[in-house]
Amino acid sequence: MTSCHTAVWRQQYVFEGHVPARYIRRFLLDPPPGALGLAVPGMPVGSPGMYDGKTFEPYTIYLLLRDGDYRYYTRVEAPE
Repeated sequence: MTSCHTAVWRQQYVFEGHVPARYIRRFLLDPPPGALGLAVPGMPVGSPGMYDGKTFEPYTIYLLLRDGDYRYYTRVEAPE
């Protein structure tokens, strides 16, 4: 689940990689039980900071869990 950078919110949640801001806001409004944060592994083409205005490939955002596991959170189908 590693990427090029990590954000830490109030020493409580982490956001790894190119997670779009709207999903971070949605997560922070109602964090799932046992959640540690969100992750976008790698540097997907078309993710925030990687979009050239033309090329986009859908990518998955994963929910990181405090027990070290992860699961599907959502799929980004269009550029922000």
